[in-house]
This record gives sequence, structure tokens and C-alpha cells, in this order.
Amino acid sequence: QVQLVESGGGLLQAGGSLRLSCAASGSIFSINAMAWYRQAPGKQRELVATITSDGSTNYADSVKGRFTISRDNAKKTVYLQTNSLKPEDTAVYYCNAVMLIYRSSGYKAYWGQGTSVTVSS
Repeated sequence: QVQLVESGGGLLQAGGSLRLSCAASGSIFSINAMAWYRQAPGKQRELVATITSDGSTNYADSVKGRFTISRDNAKKTVYLQTNSLKPEDTAVYYCNAVMLIYRSSGYKAYWGQGTSVTVSS
């Protein structure tokens, strides 16, 4: 069984910071790209940031300069440091990882269950 478990969400005021974590576990042979998405109430899920296996990163324009994605390959964990949070950052944040599982036929995308971030003004 393969799992992605997020943590670090919470309720805070505008201007604050949070560090989200997502740990992968199970029969994982390799992890390719990892990413954070978010879904605000009544809106579609959107891509926030991605990081490749060699550390290359990309960000949505709305979070550039405020959020930083990083990963620890030894721990099979991806992080999202969120700074200068705004009320419009309020959403459920989901981790996504493209992984190759032992005895499987190829890389597949897996999702975590989400962690809620609420930013008050």
C-alpha cells in the first residue's frame, strides 16, 4: 500500500507562514516529480508548485516569491514553505507524486488526502 500523508496545515492570520510536509510511504521504487496543488471552496484544483527529481522547480504566478517547494529524497518527503500568506491562499493543499511502485508496470500519479490552510484577514 502506497500513501502520501500531508501535515502542517492550520488557521492563521494574513502575513503569517506555514510549512507543509508530505511524506510518501510504502513499496516505492522511485519518485519522479512531486507537486503541491490546492483547491479553494467552490473552485477547481490548481497547481501551486512542482519539483523534479533533480530539484528543478516551478511555481504558479500567484505564489512566486512567497512559496518555496523543496524535497528530501532520502525521506521521500516534499515540503512547501508558505510565507506572507493572504486570505486568497485559503484552500485545501494536496500533495501529488509520480512514483514507480515495486512490481508495477510504470510510473503513476498518487495523491495525498489534503491539509487545510485557512488565512484570515
